[in-house]
Amino acid sequence: MNKTAVVYWSGTGNTEAMAGLVAEGAKAAGADVVLYSVTDFSADMADEYDAIAFGCPSMGSEELEDTEFAPVFNACEPKLTGKKIGLFGSYGWGDGEWMRNWEAQCRADGAVIVSDPVICNEAPDSEAEEACRSLGEKLARA
Repeated sequence: MNKTAVVYWSGTGNTEAMAGLVAEGAKAAGADVVLYSVTDFSADMADEYDAIAFGCPSMGSEELEDTEFAPVFNACEPKLTGKKIGLFGSYGWGDGEWMRNWEAQCRADGAVIVSDPVICNEAPDSEAEEACRSLGEKLARA
């Protein structure tokens, strides 16, 4: 059984809702899933999982949240080589540049990205909800 972590930071609850849907999709596909707020996860834990979904909304000038999420994610980066991952997050402005940059960073780290990242403007609509579940399923089957 695939062991999957869903690690997220959320300021308004939108990315948290997405995280729950990603976890739901992974569970439905048979994965052993643990959902973590980023403050409860550390780089030392990354090796315990076959796959990790990382979720963070766009902040500031289309960047990752820099106080809690970015430090944990940056510490995880050396462990991403060959790791199956998925990315998701919400935004309220811009065009998704933060996600394109984040995806490129993960590819440069050697991560195996199992699906296109999932982004949504504000709260997830039905299309984003389905995309989040699909991301979880793909992580579970990767």
